[in-house]
Amino acid sequence: MEALTDLASARRIVVKVGSALLIDPRTADADRAWLASLAADAARMKARGQQLLIVSSGAVALGRKRLGLMAKKLDLPQKQAAAAAGQSLLMHAWEEAFAPHAMTAAQVLLTRDDTETRRRWLNARATTETLLGLGVVPIVNENDTVVTEEIRYGDNDRLAARVAQMIGADLLVLLSDVDGLYTGDPRRDPGARHIPVVRELTPEIDAMAGGANAAAGVGTGGMATKLMAARIAAAAGCATLITIGGRPAPLGAVEAGAKATLFEPHVSPAAAYKAWIAGSLAPQGSVTVDAGAAAALRQGKSLLPAGVCQVEGRFEKGDAILIQAEDGREIARGLSRYDAADADRIKGLKSAAIEAVLGYTEGPTLIHADDLALGRG
Repeated sequence: MEALTDLASARRIVVKVGSALLIDPRTADADRAWLASLAADAARMKARGQQLLIVSSGAVALGRKRLGLMAKKLDLPQKQAAAAAGQSLLMHAWEEAFAPHAMTAAQVLLTRDDTETRRRWLNARATTETLLGLGVVPIVNENDTVVTEEIRYGDNDRLAARVAQMIGADLLVLLSDVDGLYTGDPRRDPGARHIPVVRELTPEIDAMAGGANAAAGVGTGGMATKLMAARIAAAAGCATLITIGGRPAPLGAVEAGAKATLFEPHVSPAAAYKAWIAGSLAPQGSVTVDAGAAAALRQGKSLLPAGVCQVEGRFEKGDAILIQAEDGREIARGLSRYDAADADRIKGLKSAAIEAVLGYTEGPTLIHADDLALGRG
């Protein structure tokens, strides 16, 4: 019941689809019937006002067939070549699935740096936020064409969790080969019990995770990586749902009462994000604001350039900075949308003048309210 409630009520949902689900093992092509059923799930969720983002594997698996590399164990350059050849096939399969519902899909390719370097993180978030606002379904994949072993995630469970964290998702759905977490591996232990809800990820829960499903032959994740993803998501205030993906309309199946395991977070996505800004990032500079701007910030408003009196430090776009009152008290901390040099050039100006002064604009705010954590000053 809790899994059903979370799936039906979540505002923003990330769904991870692995290669073992997307690829038809008989043909090594995309499983179009299964994709069509998931697209029907997505259309139903969109109709009730939910936003959906899909993290999809499959480019390498599709590309290796196209390039005649099915019989080989691929080295890194061959994997990158297969990804390049398979990306268009992957997106075509998703576009074909969504077409009957008049839904648009858009490809977003990420590397680990895109979710861990703040400047690139802000850019990736802005793109996905815009796509979601337009009613588009972003199809996210690791950029295997250029990624190296040193900067790759290696599995899309963790990538999906980082994406959920990045966009402030309420729910992360990991479609798996099992219907959730068991006290042991149900494929080997007939006495293993299903756990419907996990309220805290303890060492005992971690010990229940089994190995990867080697039989599928195309995936890289197992239950252990799914628990790692659930931990990342929980820290961001996002619940995680693990359920079987190999049946038609897997999200609809959960809504109809099929087994799943729900991992509960302890805070909301917004509260977790604000706490991260307030306590986890070292400020790289500061701005001093006038009394009017200080009052607006305390009312939950964004920081506009017009209220800024002074800029200090050598911060870059996306860096955390302090916001101080004219008497030096810290009012808040936030992520700057402009670097220090440009912030200094636009301080005191109305937002409409930003583009004329800089020749570009990152929007009307120096720090958006969503990227700002109030202090006690």
